[in-house]
Amino acid sequence: MIDNDYLIKAVDRSGQVRISIAHTTAVVDEARTRHVTSATASAALGRVLTAALLMGSDMKGERDVLTIRVDGNGICGPIIATVDSRGTGRALISNPQTDLPSKTPGKLAVGELVGKNGFLEVIKDLGMKQPFVGKVPLVSGEIAEDVASYFLLSEQIPSLVSLGVLVDTDLSIKAAGGLIVQALPGADDSILEIIENNINALGPISEAVVRSSSLETIAGQVMMGLSYNLADRIPLSFKCNCNEGRLAAIMAGLSVEELQEIEQNVGKIEVCCNFCNERYQFELHDLLQIKKHKALEEF
Repeated sequence: MIDNDYLIKAVDRSGQVRISIAHTTAVVDEARTRHVTSATASAALGRVLTAALLMGSDMKGERDVLTIRVDGNGICGPIIATVDSRGTGRALISNPQTDLPSKTPGKLAVGELVGKNGFLEVIKDLGMKQPFVGKVPLVSGEIAEDVASYFLLSEQIPSLVSLGVLVDTDLSIKAAGGLIVQALPGADDSILEIIENNINALGPISEAVVRSSSLETIAGQVMMGLSYNLADRIPLSFKCNCNEGRLAAIMAGLSVEELQEIEQNVGKIEVCCNFCNERYQFELHDLLQIKKHKALEEF
């Protein structure tokens, strides 16, 4: 079993196919713990977060950010994952404790929970004037097929995508991972057929990361029969960019009356980050001081 979360990339030596493989067990379990998700919600959230980490690994700039939003009008509500180019990510699922019974033994009902009457949206903020936004209809709500459809329709890249999350009996994440295979321009069908057969023999990616000692081993199985080079290795982790200062500035943007009303009705001024469930408490006096300083700066 693989001990830590990371991602690798490989390219065949003829330059026709590239693959990205990620082990995300600890990252997904952190998201599961923070959001107290049901078994099926954990699988849905983990698949979206894993897909985002895989896709975000193609970004180069230190401030580049990629966001995936999946909304299939299912009972779990929208799922959002945001990652940077350094392998850190965070995610949320709108209704974390919703669940549905499985119709197939050993397979969680992710597609039914997510729904497919909606869209998958990818937003890439690469430091330009406007972010790149790609939006495609959902195919199944199972996430992997939907990501493959996005690559084909929005970026014109034929791709094979596999995403998996194994949830243990205590609801912890036993294993999570993902695989993306992309055909480069001029790729020979025979090479693609070899890789497809290798992936079929590999089985579900979540089970592959359980029985393998490293992602490099999995890459060897996926590229069996082909010469290839490992191109990159990126550590992965769950990380939210919320902090007390940033949220205090947001709260200070409310009017004095609104802040006083919150304190009177709730007894305290508290903010909870949607992405990580971290809670921050503020004193009314401190927020009023921030408002005063902001007003002076603007003046």
